[in-house]
Amino acid sequence: MSTQFPTKNGIPRQWHVLDANGEVLGKIASLAANILMGKHKPTYTPFIDAGDHVIVINAEKVALTGKKEGQKVYRHFTGYPGGLVERTVQRVRSTRPQRMIEDAIFGMLPKSKMGKQMYRKLKVYAGDKHPHVAQKPVAKELVRKAS
Repeated sequence: MSTQFPTKNGIPRQWHVLDANGEVLGKIASLAANILMGKHKPTYTPFIDAGDHVIVINAEKVALTGKKEGQKVYRHFTGYPGGLVERTVQRVRSTRPQRMIEDAIFGMLPKSKMGKQMYRKLKVYAGDKHPHVAQKPVAKELVRKAS
């Protein structure tokens, strides 16, 4: 008996919807990264992109824990001398809230060509509407520990 090995064309891909309303940023990002990598499937292979598509809605209502709301800073470098741009969470949340979730998920994916390919299967929307109804996405719940 041989082990079944997934091929690039033989991988069934589904669409999942994650609602970030009131959810902690890191928890929603780690769940989305696992789905994008395909770790939730029994056919997971580290060197093959076997993941599914992920849609995250309500990005503007994502929660941050501790003092991150007042202290966390998003940085990027423009490439010019003195071009370090720093933005606080309040500013990012007011101008482009989907950026917080995109950055968190991108940091959890592999740092390779395959990681960029996985990242392209991510769609993040600030509100509760998305244009991917034709793909028949499945709602995915965040698993909570009993406390």
